[in-house]
Amino acid sequence: MTVVARFDDLTPGTATKVDVNGIAVALVRIGDEVYAIGDLCSHANVSLSDGEVWCDEKQLECPRHSSAFSLETGVPATLPATQPVPVFDVTVVNGDVVVEVRA
Repeated sequence: MTVVARFDDLTPGTATKVDVNGIAVALVRIGDEVYAIGDLCSHANVSLSDGEVWCDEKQLECPRHSSAFSLETGVPATLPATQPVPVFDVTVVNGDVVVEVRA
């Protein structure tokens, strides 16, 4: 488990790219919840953290071709992406955002 950010430093409704042991992860804060999803689109090798967060749907949209990925499962909800991206366990401990990436 790795501390990657402070909760208060995450802007609600946006994605922030962090590095967790060499793996690019997009952190997304929606209200009091934080999600951690692989930052690389499975369709176009684009950074998902540059995309738009759909708060109501709990999805992150790829900025290149508009595939939207579930922040909870990593499964794409829209084409052209057909393969999921990884999701990671994330917790907030004493204001620190902690992500666990399993090899």
